[in-house]
Amino acid sequence: MFKEEFPLLAGNSLTYLDSAATTQKPEAVLQRLDRFYGKENANVHRALYPLGDGATASYEESRTRVKHFLNAPSSREIVFTSGTTGSLNFLADSFGETLSRGDHILLSEMEHHSNLVPWQMAAKRYGLILDFIPVNEKGRLDLSGMRRNWHEKTKLVSVTHISNLLGTVNPLEEIIDFAHGKGVPVAVDAAQSVSRLPIDVQELDCDFLAFSGHKIYGPTGIGVLYGKEHLLERLSPRFGGGSMISSVSLEESTWAELPQRFEAGTPPIAEAVGLGEALNWLESRGRAGISQHESLLTAYGIEKLRSLEGIELYGTGEEDQLGVISFNMGGLHAHDTVQFLSAGDLALRAGHHCAQPLIRKLGVPSTVRASFAVYNDTSDIDRLAEVLAETMNYFRKKGVL
Repeated sequence: MFKEEFPLLAGNSLTYLDSAATTQKPEAVLQRLDRFYGKENANVHRALYPLGDGATASYEESRTRVKHFLNAPSSREIVFTSGTTGSLNFLADSFGETLSRGDHILLSEMEHHSNLVPWQMAAKRYGLILDFIPVNEKGRLDLSGMRRNWHEKTKLVSVTHISNLLGTVNPLEEIIDFAHGKGVPVAVDAAQSVSRLPIDVQELDCDFLAFSGHKIYGPTGIGVLYGKEHLLERLSPRFGGGSMISSVSLEESTWAELPQRFEAGTPPIAEAVGLGEALNWLESRGRAGISQHESLLTAYGIEKLRSLEGIELYGTGEEDQLGVISFNMGGLHAHDTVQFLSAGDLALRAGHHCAQPLIRKLGVPSTVRASFAVYNDTSDIDRLAEVLAETMNYFRKKGVL
């Protein structure tokens, strides 16, 4: 599906199944980046010449593009960052600063390290306490555990939308409704969901949401933090310098309006422009159809791998698993499996996938992860199953399996 629009994949024997780590880029995005650097490159804001005005317009048009993509009420609520990690680090530090010693933050056991480690750092810095929504044996969040672990001093819930290890689509609506009923805001790590599911922040009613450009067919080095305006207004900048100030004296400074107060220095201009183009490309191809395609592909992959003897799958294996399949093959280490798959021109990932607490709960040191995107089809999964079968036969003959 659309594979011919991705130069790295078109006419290539590579079967790329590592899109949860980063997506490939369509020709439209590559051309937009080339055009910006070749014909439009200038620094943004404050320029008094046409080239600078044009670069500023393109940069801010991309912010507007993100606003429409998320259905955010205002462009003031769209902050450009370096990625999901940058967004969540900023949020943890700046939001944590608004809290009191002994306040609680509720996370889940399936968080990527980017939505765990920053909160651990903030907890140490500001004297906060972390609580966790447990994961049950089926790979789902145990919402009864959320209620058990709720504290009267819980001040924020921060959870992933789709697990990057299990592919579990979490019931955000139920989590947000419960938290809002207690008057507590909710932050969403949408790194894995933003390219796979239509996201409407007003309908979802989340308070913060973070994602990365490179996981939605855009460039690396660009991310987004969406935040409700009244909440962003409460936060202090983490970086100081140009662009983020209103006035500066030798003694003190005052901050610019949203969102510029959080975008110190020269921003990732070309990357933001490339992200805007990626969102244009994705929407023009039909977000609902892409989501359905990935859902069908995930179901096909689960069924195909289940049919192979010796494969252990992790995750729900049902409709609430999307875009990601983690597995192991017999007693073979995940890294060995992936190396053998690589010899067959398959690109998958092995390891703890920046989710060590969840890996430990699964009782394994690592898993193999296959992850899909718009350019994959069933032939890619058939190839995966074929090479896995060949690998198992090889190791059986060697007496390893």
